[in-house]
Amino acid sequence: MTIVHTAGSLVSARGRDWVVLPESAPDMLVLRPLGGADDDIAAVFPAFEEVRSAEFALPSAADLGDERAAGLLRSALRIGFRSGAGPFRSLARIAVEPRAYQLVPLMMALRQKTVRMLISDDVGIGKTVEAGLIASELLAQGEARGLAVLCSPALAEQWQEELRTKFGIDAELVLASTVSKLERGLDLGQSLFDRHPHVVVSTDFIKSPRHRDDFVNHCPDLVIVDEAHTCVAADENTSAQNQLRYELLRRIADPRADRHLILVTATPHSGKPTAFLNLLGLLKPEFATLDTSGQAGRALLAQHFVQRRRADIRKYLDEETEFPADRYFRDETYKLSPAYRALLDDAIAYASERAAVAGEQGKREARIAWWSAIALLRSLVSSPRAAAQTLRTRSAVATAATPKEADRLGAPLTSDSSDSDTLEGLDVTPGAGTGEAGAQLAELAQRAATLEGTTEDLKLKELIRHLRVLVADGHHPIVFCRYIPTAEYVAEHLDGKLGRKTVIRAVTGTLSPQQRLQRIAELADAAGDDPAARRVLVATDCLSEGVNLQHHFDAVVHYDLAWNPTRHDQREGRVDRYGQKRDTVKVITLYGSDNGIDGKVLDVLIKKHRQIRKDLGVSVSVPDAASTGVTDAIVEWLLMRGRGQSGEQEGLFGIEEIEEISNRAVALEADWNSTVEREKESRSRFAQNTIHPEEVAREVEAVRDALGDVGEIRGFVRHALGTLDGVLREDVSGSGDFTAEVSGSPAGLRDALAPVLGGDVVELGRPVLFRTTAAVARGEAALVRTDPVVGALAGYVLNAALETGSDGPRSARRCGVIRTRAVGSRTTLLLVRYRFHLTLPSRSGERQLVAEDARLLAFEGSPANAMWLPAEDTLRLLDVTADDNTDRDFGERTMSRVLNGLPATAAHLETYGEQLAAELLASHRRVRSASGEIVRGVTVTAQKPADILGVYVYLPTVGAAPLTLAAGGVA
Repeated sequence: MTIVHTAGSLVSARGRDWVVLPESAPDMLVLRPLGGADDDIAAVFPAFEEVRSAEFALPSAADLGDERAAGLLRSALRIGFRSGAGPFRSLARIAVEPRAYQLVPLMMALRQKTVRMLISDDVGIGKTVEAGLIASELLAQGEARGLAVLCSPALAEQWQEELRTKFGIDAELVLASTVSKLERGLDLGQSLFDRHPHVVVSTDFIKSPRHRDDFVNHCPDLVIVDEAHTCVAADENTSAQNQLRYELLRRIADPRADRHLILVTATPHSGKPTAFLNLLGLLKPEFATLDTSGQAGRALLAQHFVQRRRADIRKYLDEETEFPADRYFRDETYKLSPAYRALLDDAIAYASERAAVAGEQGKREARIAWWSAIALLRSLVSSPRAAAQTLRTRSAVATAATPKEADRLGAPLTSDSSDSDTLEGLDVTPGAGTGEAGAQLAELAQRAATLEGTTEDLKLKELIRHLRVLVADGHHPIVFCRYIPTAEYVAEHLDGKLGRKTVIRAVTGTLSPQQRLQRIAELADAAGDDPAARRVLVATDCLSEGVNLQHHFDAVVHYDLAWNPTRHDQREGRVDRYGQKRDTVKVITLYGSDNGIDGKVLDVLIKKHRQIRKDLGVSVSVPDAASTGVTDAIVEWLLMRGRGQSGEQEGLFGIEEIEEISNRAVALEADWNSTVEREKESRSRFAQNTIHPEEVAREVEAVRDALGDVGEIRGFVRHALGTLDGVLREDVSGSGDFTAEVSGSPAGLRDALAPVLGGDVVELGRPVLFRTTAAVARGEAALVRTDPVVGALAGYVLNAALETGSDGPRSARRCGVIRTRAVGSRTTLLLVRYRFHLTLPSRSGERQLVAEDARLLAFEGSPANAMWLPAEDTLRLLDVTADDNTDRDFGERTMSRVLNGLPATAAHLETYGEQLAAELLASHRRVRSASGEIVRGVTVTAQKPADILGVYVYLPTVGAAPLTLAAGGVA
């Protein structure tokens, strides 16, 4: 006779207990070890192996512990859950503790049958985490089978690392540098996107017609697009790069593919309404013509669009998020030395002369000369080395066949585009010529080279002075340069100038994205744990987007002004984000007071941008055409003035002398103010309002109730390590952080921690820093349940408690008898594990799941006449301390009587399990409330019997003054 084992039931096989999973059949059982993870799943064939029904054994009366044992065991159990029963299936598995506000996009997504989301929260809020939460949840629920992340190649490895370390998603990199190796491992006719279900793909690599069709035809059913604003076309003047990206996304977003799509960008509206509508059209085709001025259009879009400032979520519900309060700006000037002044004047005179000649030769030649002049000017005010290389380098613009092509090649010079790293290498700049022009350029290049590192470079001198102050004040700054030669030059000449305990490194586009991250990690390690050590990173704009640098740096120096102020905001956003330890991020901007351009760019563009950001709370992109008009006017004026201009910036730009510049600045301000007003209206119009705070609060409370909070986790880690011979030291700052040395702890614990900490840390006694924030650096541990170090500790504590025959110290025990004044009569606390069988309908059919939950229940009196306590009184028992010793023999006799009587509580435990199942069902339905098809068919069934993991008896002492543990109600 074949015995049918239902999903969620316990069986015994191969010498251990297992949970039966829904994938099982009568002739093959799919089993997960009790308390194990999905990685431990095994298949057992009852026809060939003995499989019998099992029940979880009650604890032994001899396994007595102290009053902390119940709390430690409960926390260890909850931390170890990887199959939570709540509506968010993935939260028990991921290694990041989401903030309450980060659950809002997830709840919005789960209300859609096919997820189409535009996440446009401000820089540093955590859009990557929000997108990752949605992705991991869709994968955990079986709503998606594969994931593709489209991003720039510079951010691909960071995305891969974030997915792996925070969400447990192993994604393959598909880049120009990796595709050949990946394709060699394919079967005949197989697509690498079929071979690898999860991929991180370079948008620029995959957009080409050669690779695009294969990707679109085999694209996973879930796609995240990072920096989505760079993938839409506004009009026919949009760059060829953006046109190709847009065509790719239009095909991916085709509604007929029924594909989940998550667009991520902090700047959805760049000031071009057409581009914004095209972006919305990727969510749904009808959104491309949506009237967002009306209430109906706004309500429709609000279901798919979330856009919040830091101020909106700095305090959300009962949770405060530690964003830096503000940025402290200082604009510092430098003047050109006489030799540098002469070089700049001569170069301007040369460029002016060439422009005049080119203007007589035709429009193409005039545009080439124009862009060459801009490139020459920008490199000269950057550094002597950049100037010398510019003057010797052949111009890419010179290869242009038409004026339009010349403008296309030269436009990035003023827009500070980041589509590629080529600008950093100066290969769109003027340089080498022939004949008399070539001789002039060579002579100018030689003069520039002789200025390197000398007292004539007053800009470098000022940088050193300001960095010394920052370093002395304990800061770790990043110095941003525009060009690779400048960054290398600055790093070279800073070496040895900032104190022997200051480590300096340069990161530029000459390094691959992986090498960049490795260089930053090396810089962090080189500074070590010495509180007097400082880090200084010199970087080009290859690090200005997407890279998280807040853990190692806390100040920014703009060595070169960007002509697009959005670039400044992006640079500053690398350190001014969640996880930054300093309350104020310092920003120093160096600008030349007499080089003919810096001061006006600062006044008209940079300062205006800062003020808008301060007033509005988010950045608003400068209108491209208007800002280009201002910089064009400045450069035109410089070329017209030619040789011999000097003096203060303010004198150079009097309104009477250069009225055109002032007129264009006024036009820019008007255009910009109009954009700001549209952005204000957009923020008001599209502010997230489809998920109300009380809805989030209800689900957050349920998640915390099941998974624990920071306070519980901190207490568990401290108590567990303390009882396992760990050496703990508090952080003197009072932050709640602490370090723990575990080299003297039991061998089993060291073995459990070694894979997540590194063997050298465990064996050599290097302290582990535990931080109260979830945003931690490499080598630190977060006091959250999903941190790998916390998980390893919980696993050891739980396994040691359940294996009563194990040797060595154990933090938690399954039984305890405690004498205390906190109770007036005998009170018994039970730690109970419930298993649930869930049916979750989805687009691809019903999915059967087994999940777990742990609860505390308490009663007064004997088990046969139990008076069950309310939940709040039950939880108070965890804080009760012993006021008197308990004789061990007496304790064992007392525990034996309670254990023998526990069968009388079975009916109540079953009723409570059914109540929990009903609450869970309601929660699942609430989260999916907007999608009727997904709500119908959801079922949650409690598996019987429940597992009693721990039993703790509290006995009153003489003179007891009990807590308010009133009988009645359901725990």
